[in-house]
Amino acid sequence: MDTPAKPGSESPAPPTRDQVLKSAFNAFKKRYKVTKLDQESKISGHRAMTGGNNSGLAGIMPPREFPADVWQELAKQGRIKDYGGGFFGMP
Repeated sequence: MDTPAKPGSESPAPPTRDQVLKSAFNAFKKRYKVTKLDQESKISGHRAMTGGNNSGLAGIMPPREFPADVWQELAKQGRIKDYGGGFFGMP
């Protein structure tokens, strides 16, 4: 026996393309920042608070939660840079 749907209990609308791009870009920025900080902490040796060297990080693999066409669109918009081979970086 099916119960009638209550008003306001419909499933939410799928996210718009702009919302997906914004969410993907934010996820990319977080991953890029964490990867860069991790690389910089390894450069200075055992003393994490010294050194101040740049990581030289060029590109990273973007989060897999988003399809490849999302990353290509962000690169086309100039928000990220496509290094090829599935690697992207900040412009």
